[in-house]
Amino acid sequence: MKTIILSTCVLLSCTSAFAQTGLFDPSIEHNPKDGIIKIYGAGGPHTALRKVADVWEKQGGTKVELIAGPESKWSASAQADADALWGTSEQSMTAFLETYETFDHDKVEPIYIRPAIIAVQKGNPKNIRSFDDLLAKGIKIVVTEGKGTYNTSGTGVWEDVAGRKGSLDDVARFRNNIVAYSLGSGASFKAFKEQKADAWITWPNWPIHNSEDMDMVYIDKDRIIWRDLNIVISPKADSQTQDFLNFLLTRKAQKIMKTEGWQR
Repeated sequence: MKTIILSTCVLLSCTSAFAQTGLFDPSIEHNPKDGIIKIYGAGGPHTALRKVADVWEKQGGTKVELIAGPESKWSASAQADADALWGTSEQSMTAFLETYETFDHDKVEPIYIRPAIIAVQKGNPKNIRSFDDLLAKGIKIVVTEGKGTYNTSGTGVWEDVAGRKGSLDDVARFRNNIVAYSLGSGASFKAFKEQKADAWITWPNWPIHNSEDMDMVYIDKDRIIWRDLNIVISPKADSQTQDFLNFLLTRKAQKIMKTEGWQR
């Protein structure tokens, strides 16, 4: 019996390790120098980053390509030609760098931060004004979760918000109202619409870009949770990649990023 238990534990350990590094392809050579700044990351920040990149390019900067979406769709390309990666939280960047071994953990730079918010149906029919309103019976909530297999900035955010005051009852009541644990923000948005959920714990860019479907309610200051946007540059990157990162931190860029909830 002991042997069986040990074998099972070893198998589970191996499975977990593979889940974290299964996108890594050792046959791919990392060679990003092609005269284009290619930056990869999860969807969300790319809309604000694109606005900044457009200004950068108009000023004569090197062309910037932003490749966004679920990691599985761009992983192989990023391993081959990413000049930089962005993470939508610290935990997501840490997970990325298990796969993209050319990049250095010590070179990751947090550049912006934004608050979690409550997205509600257009017109806010349930009159949700604060987090406490989400604890009422019958409220339908969508949350974004990685479920142990998906790298997303939303993982654990709902628990952080619900447990912020140290109340187990708040966590339990909130959990009872969750109708969907969705893999990534895109799937969460789909569930929010299809299930006609009353609320979705997410980030400001979603209601900003989907104002025809939802409104935004800010989370109370004593509960608010922040997660950052971070970036890491490849040691083999095109030479102007660092210049673009420097531009991302200028006052002009900060004003653009602020339009989608990002701040420094």
